[in-house]
Amino acid sequence: MAAVNTSRMHADELDLDAPLVRRLIARRFPHWSALPVRRLASSGTENAMFRLGTELVVRLPRHPGAVPDLAHERRWLPLLGPLLPVAVPEPVGAGEADEGYPWPWSVYRWLAGANPVAGAVARPEGLARELGLFVRALRRVEAAGAPAGYRGGPLHERDGPTRAAVAELGDRVDARAVTELWERALAAPEHGGPPRWAHGDLSPGNVLVRGGRLGAVIDFGCAGTGDPAVDLMPAWNLLPAPARGVFREAAGAGDAEWARGRGWALSVALIQLPYYWDSNPALAENSRRVIAEILAEAG
Repeated sequence: MAAVNTSRMHADELDLDAPLVRRLIARRFPHWSALPVRRLASSGTENAMFRLGTELVVRLPRHPGAVPDLAHERRWLPLLGPLLPVAVPEPVGAGEADEGYPWPWSVYRWLAGANPVAGAVARPEGLARELGLFVRALRRVEAAGAPAGYRGGPLHERDGPTRAAVAELGDRVDARAVTELWERALAAPEHGGPPRWAHGDLSPGNVLVRGGRLGAVIDFGCAGTGDPAVDLMPAWNLLPAPARGVFREAAGAGDAEWARGRGWALSVALIQLPYYWDSNPALAENSRRVIAEILAEAG
């Protein structure tokens, strides 16, 4: 895994370190105060992760925009977890503002595994099938009374930010080609069925593999109901081209949904690329890869 990323990615981000976490744990959970604390390597953009002993992990929002996701996960992970075919984070402790840290934070059970390397997956067809089955299982969860997903709306709601990102990137991308592909995605029929549950952020950093198999899916801050096509993004942000059909079949995606999923992958990559160009090299590199994969697929 890459070195710990402690650089600022947001203008309103806090400086977080292991001594602060030790103080927070000592005040809120004194029975865990003797456990060692170390910051984890991560390309994550919203939260900082600190290993607590061998069985736990502390997750703290890095900036104000990430704070609502914490309560969201505390509310919905206990409901979703038992219904899914792989492990998901299990909240075991709720921390509150203290020691100069202004927001709530959480303690979770540690989930073993490693993030897969996009484009270099050890068992791509197997992982593709397991990810597709995860997506299908999540869609089957009862959606009545569930919150709208952060990325649950129609693609056209992202048209302005996507075109603005293309303009900001300038000659760093083939603007004409990516705009044409974006317009193709916008032309796909919209989701016509009832809202379905979706994770909303199935990126390599939110997938854990063990022994080449899908071990866990993490970070449910974006999860909610809407157009489930958003969960097709791993076809381009993680899997190699030959495994995409396996993923699509396992997820049960039709033509229109697949076109929207490609649009989601393209839009997210384009918007992330200029924002994280300097502050998060790993995420920027994956965004460049996604754009290149979609351009190659289109010929």
